[in-house]
Amino acid sequence: MLVAQLLRHILLTSFALLLNSYSFAHATPTTQNEPLTELKISAGEWPPFLSAELPKQGVIAHLIHDIFLEAGYKVNFTFLPWGRAYRDTAHGKYDATAVWMFSDDRIADFIFSEPVLDEKFVFFHQKKRTFNWQQLSDLRGLVIGAGVGYSYGPAFDNALKSGLFKVSRAVTTEDNFRLLAAGRIDVFAEEISVGYYTLRQHLPELTDKVTHHPTPLLINKSFLMLPKHSANSAQLMAAFNKHLLRFKRSGRYKRYFDSLANGEYQQKVLK
Repeated sequence: MLVAQLLRHILLTSFALLLNSYSFAHATPTTQNEPLTELKISAGEWPPFLSAELPKQGVIAHLIHDIFLEAGYKVNFTFLPWGRAYRDTAHGKYDATAVWMFSDDRIADFIFSEPVLDEKFVFFHQKKRTFNWQQLSDLRGLVIGAGVGYSYGPAFDNALKSGLFKVSRAVTTEDNFRLLAAGRIDVFAEEISVGYYTLRQHLPELTDKVTHHPTPLLINKSFLMLPKHSANSAQLMAAFNKHLLRFKRSGRYKRYFDSLANGEYQQKVLK
């Protein structure tokens, strides 16, 4: 009697497990037809990384969009002056803002993602001029073009204060390249992708006259920032970081920047 009951229990349990396995294998995911949660992200104009005028709104906007899409979110970018993007996002009008360098004065308002972008600053110079450098002392006596109000790191700033070289600051990247071409500065410090984008889009007549030295002056890391006091920020940040790291480990992250190097995020020029 006990044996019969035991066999009956085993048969019923096995049937139930088989039925559950079949149901799971053939079930339709519950999220398949659910709409994606929409996120609003503010950004400043910074081609080729971010711009309302570029394909996919620039390589960084494209990357952030796809990372969040993998995590189940749909992203809409709003392009604003940088200061307004910061303030409006800190006050919770946007879910995040892209992309920013880390600074101590920002941690009161924001939490920072894993690094989204490595900005590589190099020295641009005229092709006809022999230029080589490996350390700051190699820049002795040069006039270096730079952006207004921009620091290229403590070591560079200290060398400037000591009089090792001089810095000539211009408002725009285009102006600095024009000064370089005219020989009024010796080299120009600029982020490599920004520099070549500017040459191709705005100064094509100089593209064959200017090159860069491969030794980086500075590598800055930039981050997605989420408002510190918003209820959903911690959850969104965890999801973003998780998928960003997956992109990096799989090699997918690198493909976005390979595409950038191949000119796929250039603004279309009307003829």
